[in-house]
Amino acid sequence: MLELTLEEQKQYNRHLILDKIGKEGQLKLKQAKVLVIGAGGLGCPILQYLTAAGVGTIGIIDHDLVDQSNLQRQILYTTDDVGKSKAASAAFRLEKLNPYVNFVVYKEQLTNKNALSLFAKYDIIVDGSDNFATRYLTNDAAIITKKPLVYGAIFKFEGQVSVFNYKGSASYRCLYPTPPKPEESPNCSEIGVLGVLPGIIGSLQASETIKIICGIGEVLANKLLMFDTLSMRQMMLKYEKTSQTEIDKLEEDYEFFCGIRKASKEITQQELEENINSYNLLDVRETWEREEYHIGGQHIPLGELEHRFSELKTDKPVVVYCKSGKRSSRAIEFLESKLKTPDFINLKSGVK
Repeated sequence: MLELTLEEQKQYNRHLILDKIGKEGQLKLKQAKVLVIGAGGLGCPILQYLTAAGVGTIGIIDHDLVDQSNLQRQILYTTDDVGKSKAASAAFRLEKLNPYVNFVVYKEQLTNKNALSLFAKYDIIVDGSDNFATRYLTNDAAIITKKPLVYGAIFKFEGQVSVFNYKGSASYRCLYPTPPKPEESPNCSEIGVLGVLPGIIGSLQASETIKIICGIGEVLANKLLMFDTLSMRQMMLKYEKTSQTEIDKLEEDYEFFCGIRKASKEITQQELEENINSYNLLDVRETWEREEYHIGGQHIPLGELEHRFSELKTDKPVVVYCKSGKRSSRAIEFLESKLKTPDFINLKSGVK
């Protein structure tokens, strides 16, 4: 029979003396298996509080590396972690917070090839992702595998939290049947985000996860909590389950489903540097980004490209770059609609 060791009893004392949790709730936490999608802004507080609470097994999936710009909000990491795997770095630090938790690290991207097999191993899925393609994939895989999904999202100064697929409740698609257009959904690398915001929203996601595990309180199923840090206002929106919850297979391509056009040609920064004289470069980032760091070439911010594309040098193939590869992809789509030559190539994952 599962029991708490003496050291675990010391570790979780404040839970053990708390009504509604106590020993029974703490044992439920110890038995629970939770998969956290993303170890970034939302993932960091989610992981920290689930670890501190004593969730027995925590899976962490993230293929990204720590970037210095992450440190403004992703508080699990330090400058020593820059360039290292987020998932592995997070697990390393979390093990020091709670040695009684088992961490399973997946240094890979969540895809329609691995989602179903991964989700089947866990009791609850917590979405800390930062893009719509992953959110729709996570939602669909959670429905197919019959797992509750704790959702959170942030935008500049605002955030939202909900719980999907909980005891037959509504899903993400019930709330958002169709994805927004890519140009209507910039990420934080393009528009910024208040550093404390993911801490607030991620903590709320951790709270909902603990409530589900322990069977306490009123779970945010069929309800969307919206929070604005500038006014400190909260709003609760109720929504209903629709036929969007009836899903029996994953989309073949979630980026295509979300309208994200993949550049026909891509090049890594290393490949570019090995043969840089063969290309012209176009930087479509903002002026302040270029002033901080650039790899040369012409500079035309994406917002000015419509009026300035005629300035482009066309004697060689053009490698277009930005911070993440998304703005450059949109720039290429526009340039290819205006110019028959030269070839346009996207700098994969952006400039580092």
